Amino acid sequence: MAKKPQQATDVRHYDVVLAPHITEKSTMLSEQNAVVFKVAPGASKPEIKAAVEALFGVKVTGVNTMVTKGKSKRWKGKAYQRSDVKKAIVTLAEGQSIDITEGAKA
Repeated sequence: MAKKPQQATDVRHYDVVLAPHITEKSTMLSEQNAVVFKVAPGASKPEIKAAVEALFGVKVTGVNTMVTKGKSKRWKGKAYQRSDVKKAIVTLAEGQSIDITEGAKA
């Protein structure tokens, strides 16, 4: 019996990759065939790789992750904490590219 494609995993891909992270540094990384995404805090490297490959139709060769801790800030005299953000630097195979301005393929 052949396996049926799972539709539930496709929905999970959208929960893993939240948004592109566009900064001057991430733009410079695009020259080395890498793209930076904000990802879910509980996402693992294999999940991120599978999500990017499924959503954008590219071949991923590597995934590096980092967690940026939220800063302590004050507003009108009251202290608050910004949320932690997990980012993933996704390295693509040679000749592959992602145009982050067009969005994911639906």
